[in-house]
Amino acid sequence: MGTSLTPEFWRLFAVLLVISMAVTFVLSAALDVLALRAQRRRSRRRPTARRMTEASRRPVRTLVRH
Repeated sequence: MGTSLTPEFWRLFAVLLVISMAVTFVLSAALDVLALRAQRRRSRRRPTARRMTEASRRPVRTLVRH
């Protein structure tokens, strides 16, 4: 026995789709912010003596933005 998809179903489907997209967007943005903060926090730490010697052996690299 087949069922037909009513206009009420499609309305509810559209509402749930929009809500799930909004939640995904907000969650993604929040996780990006947290990752960026963690990355900045790691780069601000003072290098230890071992890190300084490793850094002095590497050539200086410049940041290239596209």
